[in-house]
Amino acid sequence: MTNPLSPSALLGQSPAAVPAVVALSEGSDPRIVAGAIAARSAGLAHIILVGPNTEVEAELVAQGGSSAPGLDIHDPSQSPHHQDFAQAFHALRQHKGVTPQMAAKAVQDPLVYAALLVRQGHAAGTVGGAVATTSDVVRTALQVIGKAPEAAMVSSFFLMYPPDGATAHGRAMLYSDCGLVIDPSAHDLVAIAEASARSCQSLLRQEAKIAMLSFSTKGSASHPAVSKVSKATEMLHQSRPDLAVDGELQFDAAFAPEVGDKKSPGSSVAGHANVMIFPNLDAGNIGYKISQRLGSYSAIGPILQGLSQPANDLSRGCSAKDVLEMIAVTVLQAGEN
Repeated sequence: MTNPLSPSALLGQSPAAVPAVVALSEGSDPRIVAGAIAARSAGLAHIILVGPNTEVEAELVAQGGSSAPGLDIHDPSQSPHHQDFAQAFHALRQHKGVTPQMAAKAVQDPLVYAALLVRQGHAAGTVGGAVATTSDVVRTALQVIGKAPEAAMVSSFFLMYPPDGATAHGRAMLYSDCGLVIDPSAHDLVAIAEASARSCQSLLRQEAKIAMLSFSTKGSASHPAVSKVSKATEMLHQSRPDLAVDGELQFDAAFAPEVGDKKSPGSSVAGHANVMIFPNLDAGNIGYKISQRLGSYSAIGPILQGLSQPANDLSRGCSAKDVLEMIAVTVLQAGEN
C-alpha cells in the first residue's frame, strides 16, 4: 500500500507552483534538521528553522544542508519581525494581563515565534514537539493561531498505516482522539467525529466511514459510558445525515467485515470503518499504541485539528522520518485551508 503522505505521493497530488512554507520551532535539533533537509530534497515545502543562528547553522553544516535553497534560519533574537510580532502577541494576550514588555520577551520563545510566523502570514503551518511538551505546543497554538471559527473544539488524531504484508482487512485509518481530549462528552464526541471526517477526506483522500467505539455493540452492554457513545451517534445521525456513521460498536465489529456483518447487519460502516472515534483518551492512547506495537501499524501524530491554520505536535522520541511525515501532513492541511 502506497503511503499518501510519502514525498513521491504528495508531489503527485498537483502541488502548488510555489511550495508552502513550514516553520519548525526546534531548528537546531538534529532530527528536525535532517527532516527539513529531506523535505527540501523532496520538494515538499520551503522550510524555516527557528532557533539561535549559530546553533542551527552548525547543525546544518554538520548534515551538509547549509547551502540548500528554500531552507532559511530565523533567530528570534535577531529577527526583523520582532516589533511586529511583539505588537501582535500583545494584542492577542493583553486581556490576560500581558504587557508590551512581556510580549517582547515572549516572542523570543521559538514556539511562540514559529506560531506567529503562521499567524502573520509568513508560513502556512508550524511543527514542534521534538523537544517541547505536547501541552506547550498545544497551548501556544491555541493562544497564537487560535481555533477555526467553524470548529467546535480542537482535538487530535493519528494516521494509522498497515505494515507491508498486512491481512486483507489491513487499511489506512484515522484514530481520534488519542492525544488531547481526556474525557469527551457526547457533544465533544460529535465535534471530534465531524472534524475527523474532514481530516480523513483531506489526508487519506477517502470518504469517512466513522465508527463510534465502545465496549458494547448496539446495546450488548448497559452502562453510562455506553450511553454516552450511543447518544453521540444519534446526535450525529440527526445533525450530519451526510456522514456514514455507526455505533456504538466494538472495535472488532468496526474493523472486521465478518464480525460487522453479524453484529451490525446491513451497516455500510461496520467492518469497513476508516475513522475510529474512541470514547476517551485512555482507550484512544492505549488503542493506537497496541496497533503500533503488536499490529506493526505506523502511527503518524498526534495531528491537531480544529485550528484556524496548521500547527502540529511531534513526539519527543521522534525520528527524522517522523519529522518529514509531519511536514507532509502540515503541507496537506495548509492546502485544504
